[in-house]
Amino acid sequence: MTTLRIGLIGAHIGASRLSAALRIMCDAHDLTLDFTPIDTAGDPDFDFDDCVASLILDGWTGVTVTHPWKPAAAIWAGEAMVGGARELGAANTLIFAPPSGHNTDHSGFLAAWANVMARPPGRVAVAGAGGVARAVVPALISLGAEVTLWDIHAEAAQDLAARTGATAIPASDVAHAIRTADGLVNCTALGMGDDARSAFDTDLIGPQSWAFDAVYTPTDTPFLRACVRAGLDCLTGFDLFRFMAMDSFAAYTGIVPDPLDTLPRLDRLRPAPIHTTEGA
Repeated sequence: MTTLRIGLIGAHIGASRLSAALRIMCDAHDLTLDFTPIDTAGDPDFDFDDCVASLILDGWTGVTVTHPWKPAAAIWAGEAMVGGARELGAANTLIFAPPSGHNTDHSGFLAAWANVMARPPGRVAVAGAGGVARAVVPALISLGAEVTLWDIHAEAAQDLAARTGATAIPASDVAHAIRTADGLVNCTALGMGDDARSAFDTDLIGPQSWAFDAVYTPTDTPFLRACVRAGLDCLTGFDLFRFMAMDSFAAYTGIVPDPLDTLPRLDRLRPAPIHTTEGA
């Protein structure tokens, strides 16, 4: 039986369901999974390139990469970035032999959008310009969206806007961008776990038609709960996660999972809501 030897590099990755998702798909295709998490939180001396070099020497198939190392992964892959992912400036899946870099956040978002929303996104207000935004914003623009974005690090927002054709705005313009948007997108970590914060002022939520939150633990973030109460159609981070996981499995193995068979299996991993009362 072939062994898939991979792992996950990132900070605060204890709640990740990636290994469980990949194990479901490996079991379905008679593969053995050897998965090792590499949590870099609290390690100020962590060197991404040195880590990847050691994984290659140890015979790993590849590695999945999450916050804050996606830009570093894209730099490592360089010209080996696959297809349209080359222009994103972020990679979340690295294959070692032969070397290639993939952004399955990007392809996964497009697949999730087609599966759940299947409509023109219109004017979109995006909070955050980090690794996941580098995948989601270009995906939205490819769907015809007019994207306005901001970040607490203004230079990150300006860089992403320059890469994609989006518009970066200062904090003073955020309220107007939210009020006039068709869709709201959270690409920050706000709302993750027991974080009660939201990237969007809930008083401004209502005129829009849809929302997406990249956070998937939990799926009922304060932001999405406010959007549901306001009647918006919502795409969750878990919707993205399912398709991202399938695309990552395909990158690692060359096997394209059947969505009709695989999506119901992956649904077993959906995080339980942590808020059980309306408005909680």
